[in-house]
Amino acid sequence: MVVSPARLVLLVVGCVVLGTGVAMLLSADLGSDGYSTLVNGIAESLGISFWTANAMVGVPFLLVAASRRVYPGVGTVVQVAVVGVTVSAMLAVLETPGTLLGQVALLAAAFPVLAVGIAAYLGSQTGAGPTEAAALAWDPPVPFRWSYSVVQGGGALGGWLLGATVGGGTVAVIVLLGPAADLAGRLLRLDLGQRRADVLPPP
Repeated sequence: MVVSPARLVLLVVGCVVLGTGVAMLLSADLGSDGYSTLVNGIAESLGISFWTANAMVGVPFLLVAASRRVYPGVGTVVQVAVVGVTVSAMLAVLETPGTLLGQVALLAAAFPVLAVGIAAYLGSQTGAGPTEAAALAWDPPVPFRWSYSVVQGGGALGGWLLGATVGGGTVAVIVLLGPAADLAGRLLRLDLGQRRADVLPPP
């Protein structure tokens, strides 16, 4: 797939914004997103690194999406790489507020940033990361704003059962982020749904 410069810029900018939002969420220290909770739970239960567990979780999510004809693309790789680098860079700058009120304020500020980042990178139509791909795989029949909540909620439940910590931020992501990303997409006039292949790609 040939990606136009405009879509590539939208993809990279969206991933930087998303990574900034993830760093804000983590710095608020009130609970991570459901997907990361699942990764943390697997890492803790198996005694492996977060990045190894992340790969173990990401591949099945992408395979589920592919079974519904939502295939990985350039955006899938760029999302993982750029978001990861951005999160690492921002965590070196951001600090957890010293009060609960400050933590809640940072968590609240993270949501519009996360929503715009998700909408922008998905709107580039270049492929989705594991979490978004798994959610988009079921849209239709389930709208993305709700299928995203289901994926995040399932991840949080699985991670919690494996011993990971769930906090207020986790619940907020499950309930609010899907609808917020959908709203951001509509306000920015971006289509979040990825183009489905009518037939399997050639070997």
